[in-house]
Amino acid sequence: QVQVVESGGGLVQPGGSLRLSCALSGFTLDYYAIGWFRQAPGKEREGVSCIISSDGSTYYTDSVKGRFAISRDNTKDTVYLQMDNLKPEDTANYYCAADFIREGCPAVLRNGLSGALDTWGPGTLVTVSS
Repeated sequence: QVQVVESGGGLVQPGGSLRLSCALSGFTLDYYAIGWFRQAPGKEREGVSCIISSDGSTYYTDSVKGRFAISRDNTKDTVYLQMDNLKPEDTANYYCAADFIREGCPAVLRNGLSGALDTWGPGTLVTVSS
């Protein structure tokens, strides 16, 4: 059974940094895409970033460009989301989800927002506050 588990959330002051991890297990394919999503209280889920395992191509939503960096370590089946210069509006539960269909990152994030992805982690809370 394919599973993903997030870690690395916490409380950080504005301007601070956190690195989230998304660990994959139980899959045998040589291809995966990981999307990071977030949902703040009272708001809709938002697609934040995505990475493709095979070629490392990435995607970021406009609000995090230049502040967040996604990467993967295929030897550890882990995807990282480095978040720098955090702002209070980044406060949310962050989730990663896996997509095993060979399509680009925009499609991965659309699939995540439409409910078409089946493999989600339990989430990790990021709170940006002074």
